[in-house]
Amino acid sequence: MGVGQFGSKVPFGRQGQPADLASAYVMLASDKSSYTPGSLVTVAGRMPVL
Repeated sequence: MGVGQFGSKVPFGRQGQPADLASAYVMLASDKSSYTPGSLVTVAGRMPVL
């Protein structure tokens, strides 16, 4: 598999990008996430799901 095909076998058909995780990072850095015990943050389509 060449570099141009990297990530082509995943559901989105491309490799992950920093923008895909940005909303999760912002949520975790906010004061509202100060009490998020034992949560699994799933990033699905650029939206964090708790």
